[in-house]
Amino acid sequence: MSRFNIFSRKPQSTDTEMTVNRAGGEAYRTSAEYRLASLLMTNFVTDQYYRTISESLNELKELIKEVDPGFAARAAVYARHEFGMRTITHVAAALLSKRLSGHAEARAFYDRIVFRPDDMLEITAALRALHDAKLTNGMKKGFATAFDRFDGYQLAKYRAEGKAVKLVDLVNMVHPVPTQRNAEALQMLVDGTLTNTQTWEAKLSAAGTEATSAEDKASRKAAAWTELVKEGKLGYFALLRNLRNLLEQAPELMPLICAQLTDGVRLRKSKVLPFRLLTAYKQITDSTPAARLVRSALETAADLACANMPALENTLVVVDNSGSMSSPVAGSQHVKCNETGALFAFALAKRSNADLMEFGTSSRMISYNLRQSALDFARKFEHQNEVGHGTDFKSIFQGLQRSYDRIVIFSDMQGWVGHWSPKEAFAKYRKRTGADPFLYMVDLRGYGTLQFPESKVATLAGFSEKMFETMALAEADPRALIHRIEAIELS
Repeated sequence: MSRFNIFSRKPQSTDTEMTVNRAGGEAYRTSAEYRLASLLMTNFVTDQYYRTISESLNELKELIKEVDPGFAARAAVYARHEFGMRTITHVAAALLSKRLSGHAEARAFYDRIVFRPDDMLEITAALRALHDAKLTNGMKKGFATAFDRFDGYQLAKYRAEGKAVKLVDLVNMVHPVPTQRNAEALQMLVDGTLTNTQTWEAKLSAAGTEATSAEDKASRKAAAWTELVKEGKLGYFALLRNLRNLLEQAPELMPLICAQLTDGVRLRKSKVLPFRLLTAYKQITDSTPAARLVRSALETAADLACANMPALENTLVVVDNSGSMSSPVAGSQHVKCNETGALFAFALAKRSNADLMEFGTSSRMISYNLRQSALDFARKFEHQNEVGHGTDFKSIFQGLQRSYDRIVIFSDMQGWVGHWSPKEAFAKYRKRTGADPFLYMVDLRGYGTLQFPESKVATLAGFSEKMFETMALAEADPRALIHRIEAIELS
């Protein structure tokens, strides 16, 4: 948990609208509310191309001081529940403890921010890392209420034995009122007799330790996988993480597994981010019939994950393929930022039958096949770079001859080639073509700056398909993202 105890530096001044971005180029500083929201929806508390972990957390600390605590609380709830963001929202909840102390919405916030029992444990551990060992009354009451949602299975799964903060420690701190669904489990937890035997991790572990030979181990593993899959006990994310094991140990289950992967209801409830599908897709490299079935199912799942994207007429979709976009999304090299941008950009272009462009130092139009899957396009995107590794937003508009109603740009927003913002190049494009397009800036890093004034474009952020739900509102309300967060009910 020492990763949370590293606040030191102060963010840049916000005295002027114009600023210099992290790459050294001219840019526009966004509002504190947007900077906070985009940080919460894009940051996995890992080092980024232009920002370290400590810098991210320092910025989070300062932004939470700067904005209204009610907005910060709603932004954290939005990022946790709608975007599936975990660690960054745990830190935010810990940082909000003093700002929300005595606040009328504190209890509701610390209830709503909890999606799984271990959310409470991580928030408590983050609070301790900030040298504040005591939970506020609002935290205690909110966590106590959150316990009502969890049954014995969930409490056993997240006991966190051996961790700095165990679930039994939290029970002793917040004193949840037992309910019909958890009274027995809570008592067993306090007594030290609650055991974790029904989760997939426990069943697979037991299959391995109880085996008497390699053949017996393989048989037991296959039987355990069969039980877990057929009874639906393997969550969607666990299914993705174990696809290679399933292919090796229980290939006969692939038809059922594929049906579960393409279950749209299950996918939406899981809060799995679409780039996790790409991670799994890239790791299935076998040429077996079972592997082909899985890759096809993952392609279908990605289409389902992006099904809420709007169909936009007469649109240009642009994706950044510059050097900074080749950094990992979430701390590993499995999926990079440009691949995730390409996944979303291609899905949107395909949905709208829109023109598609990549840009870096230069730009080019991409010819694509409507039958190609978004996962396949994203997997190949970085390696088919024909635009160089600089970042020049001006190149998007230079030489563009067609008039578009909308231009959607997926990027980390760190333009630097030529150092000037693209406002003049955009003005020349409008004059040359007579176009007056609406601009969508889809921020994939949350660095806090844009290439156009925030008031002139619709700003979206994140790695979840959920961000596209605000797209339908954006042209009538460019600040739809902020207004959507403000409308969240905490009580």
